[in-house]
Amino acid sequence: MTISIGSDHAGFVYKEAIETMLVKAGHDVIDVGTIDAASVDYADYGVAAARLVQSGKAEFGVVICGSGIGIEIAANKVNGIRAANCVTVEMAQLARMHNNANVVAIGARLVSLDLAKEIVNAFLDSAFEGGRHAARVEKIHTLGDIP
Repeated sequence: MTISIGSDHAGFVYKEAIETMLVKAGHDVIDVGTIDAASVDYADYGVAAARLVQSGKAEFGVVICGSGIGIEIAANKVNGIRAANCVTVEMAQLARMHNNANVVAIGARLVSLDLAKEIVNAFLDSAFEGGRHAARVEKIHTLGDIP
């Protein structure tokens, strides 16, 4: 599976560790940055990771900032992206199963690195249930798209 990953400075350490975990698990990872802990704007990296999912170059994305909120909002500006900021494993599972989320956002200041890894794995291991959820997800996309 190909996964895009991006973070700001606050998420840099988590990004590096999660990328290593994903590569060891056999995934192809496209790292859009940042390249160190110097201050940067989370929106740049959230959008870059999301655009790879939008284009089909990546199946899923992982984005990380201090709270997970800003980078999630930025990623959700990309048409076709359903980014979910998850702080528990159950949230990650439900984001995939009920919302067909294709990007998971992590708050490095809110969860431990071990929990962040569990969240990412749960997100990637869960599948969209479809059914009654499919119409709801489709409705989201008719509310207004941003190219």
